[in-house]
Amino acid sequence: MVQSPSGQLKVTVSDAGGRLHYSATLNGQQVLEPSALGLKTSIGDFTRDLTLLDTKEQPVESHYQMRGTKASSACYKANQIVLNLQNKDQMRFSVVMQVSDHDIAFRYDIPRQKFQKKDMKRVRILSEASSFNLPDGTTTFISPQIGPETGWEQTKPSYEETYSADAPMATPSQYGHGYIFPALFHLPNGWLLLNETGVGSNYCGAHLSDYQVGNGYTIAYPDPGENNGFGSAFAAIPLPGQTPWRTVTIGSLSDIVETTISYDLVEPRYAPNTDYQPGRYTWSWLIWQDNSINYDDQVKFIDLASAMGFEYCLVDNWWDTQIGRDRIAELSKYAQSKGVHLLLWYNSNGFANDAPQGPRDCMNTAIAREREMKWMQSIGIKGIKVDFFGGDKQETMRLYEDILSDANRYGLQVVFHGCTIPRGWEKMYPNYVASEAVLASENVFFNEGAAIRQPFDLTLHPFCRNTTASMDWGGIIMNKYLSKDNKSRHTRKTTDIFEMASGITMQTSVQCVAMQPNNLGELPQFEMDFLRQLPTTWDETCLIDGYPGKYVVLARRHGQDWYVAGLSAEKQPLTLTLTLPMFNKGEALQYYVDNKKGEPTLTTLKVDKKGQAKVTIQPNGGLIIKR
Repeated sequence: MVQSPSGQLKVTVSDAGGRLHYSATLNGQQVLEPSALGLKTSIGDFTRDLTLLDTKEQPVESHYQMRGTKASSACYKANQIVLNLQNKDQMRFSVVMQVSDHDIAFRYDIPRQKFQKKDMKRVRILSEASSFNLPDGTTTFISPQIGPETGWEQTKPSYEETYSADAPMATPSQYGHGYIFPALFHLPNGWLLLNETGVGSNYCGAHLSDYQVGNGYTIAYPDPGENNGFGSAFAAIPLPGQTPWRTVTIGSLSDIVETTISYDLVEPRYAPNTDYQPGRYTWSWLIWQDNSINYDDQVKFIDLASAMGFEYCLVDNWWDTQIGRDRIAELSKYAQSKGVHLLLWYNSNGFANDAPQGPRDCMNTAIAREREMKWMQSIGIKGIKVDFFGGDKQETMRLYEDILSDANRYGLQVVFHGCTIPRGWEKMYPNYVASEAVLASENVFFNEGAAIRQPFDLTLHPFCRNTTASMDWGGIIMNKYLSKDNKSRHTRKTTDIFEMASGITMQTSVQCVAMQPNNLGELPQFEMDFLRQLPTTWDETCLIDGYPGKYVVLARRHGQDWYVAGLSAEKQPLTLTLTLPMFNKGEALQYYVDNKKGEPTLTTLKVDKKGQAKVTIQPNGGLIIKR
C-alpha cells in the first residue's frame, strides 16, 4: 500500500495469481475498484505470471514556476512506491506509483536486459492492460474517439466530438473507438478525472477503451489507420525507458479544477529561446471567413487590435496565395507600426490529411521548417497556428515536438488546431501556447446547433478539457449575429457578459478576442474597457461553485487582482450565494451582470460580513466580479 502525504488517499497494489491490480480509497471510501496493471511488449508479456522481486518507497517533492497555465507556481508532494517484477521468462519491469493528496500517477519502467541471449537496447510496447474500474453508479462526462480518416477532408480524429452529461458507464461509445482523454466521472461519493501526461516524441498518445463490465476502461493505443495509415500504432522506446504517466485525480470538483498533476510529473525538454509574451489576438476568419484573407481586410483587424490594445492579429489560411509572401512582410511591418504582431496559420500537411488550405509543405520536414521559420523571424512574426494533424501515433507526436523545437529557435510561439490534446506540453515546451482539441468556436459559426450547445460546452470544459491543459477555444464572440454585417444568419445564443466572462473561465495565455471592426461602434464603453484590460495569464485558480455542463463560477488571480467569472447553461435564472474569501468583508466590487432581459450592466456588489455575496446569473448568461 502507498498513501498520500495526508493519509487520506490510499492505493493498494496486489500481485495475487501472478497478475497486478491496484485499487484506491479516499477517506475510507472506495473510489477505484481493483483495476489491472501491466503491458505487453516485444520482449515479453508483463500482464501475467508475474513475480514481485522487491519494492522501494520514498517521498517525492518538487517546486516549480510555470508560464501560461492556471497557476504560476506549484508544489508537488507525493509518496512513491516502485515495484520491481519479473515474468515467467525472467524479463524484468517496474511499476512506479506516486500518490499525492488527490492524485494517483503511475507508469512502467523497463530496464536494459538480455532477451534470448541478446542485450536488448530497445523495445516495442504493443499494448497496455492498464485499466480504471470505477464503482457502480458512476456517471460519465466523456467524449468519444472517432475513427481514422474521417471528418472533413479526412482530418479526424481531432478531439472535436461532443461530450456526454451524466451518462451511464455502460453506454457504448458513438463510433466504437472508445473515449478520449481527459475523461471526467461522477462517482457515488465524489469526482474522478482520468488523463495522461508526458507524451512527446517518446511515445504514442493513448485514449480509453469502451467500458467493460468488471474491468472498466482500459488504455487503448491509436488505430492503425490514423495518420493516413502511416507509422506504427504501438510505441517504440530505447532501453532503459518508460511509458508516460497515467493520472487519476480524485475528490471534489475543486480538487479536479485546481489540480496541476499534468505539469507536476514532467520536465522542460529545452530552454526558451526568448521571453515569450502572452496576450490577446484578433481573428478575421471566424466570422468573415476565407474571403477576409486579403491585405485590406487584415489591415482592418490589425487596426482593431491596435485600438483595443491587443498584442496580436492572426492571419488564417490561404494567406500565401491570397496575400502573398511579399505583402505579408509589408503587412507585418504595418502591424508592428501599430504596436501589433502577426501570427500566421499553416497546414501541418505532409501525408496525414487531404486539407487543401495553404501554406502547405512548410511544416512537415526539418528543411522546410528551417527555411520558413527563418523567414518569419526576419519579418517579425511572433507565432504560428498549425492545423490538421492525423491522430495520436508516435510518428505524429514526433511532428508536434519537432515543430515546437524548431519554432523555439526562431522565437515563435505555437498553437495547434485540428489536433490531439496536449499532455504536459506547457511545461515540456516553453513556446507552446495551447491546442484546440475541442469542438470550438468555428462550429458556433458553422451551425446553429453548436451555438445552442455553446453554454453547455463552456460550463463543462473548466472541469475536464481545460483543467488538464490550455485550450484555444478560438474566440470571445461579441457580434450578436454570426455574420459580417451583424444582421443576418443565426444569432449568438449567449449574452455579452457570458462571452466576456468566458475570457476568464477559458484558460490560454494567448487568448482570442473575436471582436469585429463593427464592435468598436456598437459595444457599451464598459465592455470595451473590460476587454482592453483582460489578463490572459494567472497566478492562482480556484473553483467557487459549479456543476459540469450546468454552471461554473471560477476565481483567478492575476498579480494582486482577483477576477471571479461565472457562466450558466441553465434555462432559468440561477441564484447562488458565493463565498468570496479573496475579497474583503464589506467591500464594494465591480459587478458585470446581465439584467432580467439579458442586457449587460455594470453595477456594484457588496460582500457581506460572512464574506459572501448573493448573485443571479441569467439563462445563457454570465457574471464578472472584480475590484
